[in-house]
Amino acid sequence: GGGHMKVLITGSTGYLGSHVAARLATAGHTVLALARPGREAGVPPGCHPVTGDVLDPPSVERALAGCDACVHMAALVKMWARDARQFARVNVEGLAAVLRAAQRQGVSRILYTSTIAALGPTGPEARDETCVRTEFNFRTEYERSKWAAERLAVERAAAGLPIVIVYPGVVYGPGAATQGNLLEKVFTDYAAGRTRTRLGRRSTRICYAYAPDVAGGHLLALEKGTPGKGYILGGENITQDELFSLLHELTGFPPPRTAIPFWVAEAAGRAQRFRARLTGRAPAFTDGAIATFRYHWAYTSDRAVRELGYRVTPLREGLRATLAALRRQAAGRAGAA
Repeated sequence: GGGHMKVLITGSTGYLGSHVAARLATAGHTVLALARPGREAGVPPGCHPVTGDVLDPPSVERALAGCDACVHMAALVKMWARDARQFARVNVEGLAAVLRAAQRQGVSRILYTSTIAALGPTGPEARDETCVRTEFNFRTEYERSKWAAERLAVERAAAGLPIVIVYPGVVYGPGAATQGNLLEKVFTDYAAGRTRTRLGRRSTRICYAYAPDVAGGHLLALEKGTPGKGYILGGENITQDELFSLLHELTGFPPPRTAIPFWVAEAAGRAQRFRARLTGRAPAFTDGAIATFRYHWAYTSDRAVRELGYRVTPLREGLRATLAALRRQAAGRAGAA
């Protein structure tokens, strides 16, 4: 690797961010974790909290003083926000502010965490980092804002900023049940035998990435990534049927028989979103989130494997470890109650 670095990480209290921050610290780097005022205690073990906020540029610049590298992971990862402009504010303007601060402080490496959602839906064949996006019917404000942010990062990299971009797949694995941990409830329900329905009957393939793999990929990209290049940090591309048959094998519970048609689920999601606008309470799901699953999001991590030494844990193995961790969490909660 590139030797010991002093690294500022944003978004370390998030689901994936906490995995990445802990991994960088374990690897021997000095990790400063940007934390909003009053949240300093929430930073991952082995990291040093630094008070600041990506929406307060001077605080980011102060935090970056003397740093060799910056890992920017702070993002609004949600299906819905009361104020939709919040997505652009955090995901696009937040990135712009961090890049400006990094440039002013002369930081020599910048790692930006994008998402395969920014690269767009695919066909059944897996795509890679070099594919140019041609589809702009964004399903969610999250997807739109992450696309806009990725374009900004590519532009600034072309202008000479030392930016490496990583594109995680749909991340699953042990960890806190936060907004970013989309699959935790799916697995918890399935393992308890509560899954009665599935969404449609499409055989769309989605790239599932194991959180510890993705954290290792961030470390590799920080140490060995080529500035100006992007690396997909994914895993296996599988259909809903394949996911359910693995869960069946690992839990003993049969896959759900009832498929809710997309149009029904989308109508319900639209109603949820309407109600959320009236009440201000977050919807359980939205039509945009449902529409996402109409598409393939199939991506290959070959470049990261080849150029960085990225390793993919087989999905069956990753799911087994995730379910075991969920069982331990549930037992811990029962013990504490």
